[in-house]
Amino acid sequence: VRSLWIRGLGAPMANPDVHVESLGAPMANPNEHAEGMMGEHAEKEYADFEARVKRTIYIDHLSPVVTRQVIRAALSQCAHVVSVEFVENYTIPYDIPAAALVELDDESQARSAVDLMRDFPFIIGGMPRPVRASLARPEMFPDRPSPPGSKMEFLWLKQGDPEYDGMSKLKSLAKRQEAENMALIKNILEEEKELAAQQQIMLDANYYKYDLLENIVQNGTVKNLAGHYRVNLFDG
Repeated sequence: VRSLWIRGLGAPMANPDVHVESLGAPMANPNEHAEGMMGEHAEKEYADFEARVKRTIYIDHLSPVVTRQVIRAALSQCAHVVSVEFVENYTIPYDIPAAALVELDDESQARSAVDLMRDFPFIIGGMPRPVRASLARPEMFPDRPSPPGSKMEFLWLKQGDPEYDGMSKLKSLAKRQEAENMALIKNILEEEKELAAQQQIMLDANYYKYDLLENIVQNGTVKNLAGHYRVNLFDG
């Protein structure tokens, strides 16, 4: 077995047919190749994410009792639901599904679903809900990838730095918005409780009505009344 040693490589080449002349071209940088592959992967990942955003709708003002199955059933009349992910609100101490990202089959279904919910009430559990629907945006997704080529930089600020005053104002504004958000959430929960009570009254009234109709059919009252008034129950 013949071997060829080349200075700087440190290991024998097992192929005896390799000539030194064929190694005259510079070797590709493995780091550059890896960076190129990572760049292509990042671009494909972000393109897939953008396509996902276009076929996803955002639904707000949901009831705390709404589940994924409820949303699937409510949207089944106009679209096929691929996935439902509730948007967690980390700014409040309440575990309520106030909003959801609903992925559909394609962009046309997403637009049709939004138009339908703008024109007609969203029915959940047989009752209309005052929900809001819109096309999703990239910033709504907690698992969104970074755009290709973007970089994040972190900087510690101390008193006296040029940006310190601006950041202090932003912190104060964030605290004030947090207090306003809590007051708004409490008001929404109270309205939700009142709406739930009103809908329960309507459900109870409907149940009583249909239960009464079923009872008079089963006990023969309808037949007796039809015979008394000479009404043919089977008239089309």
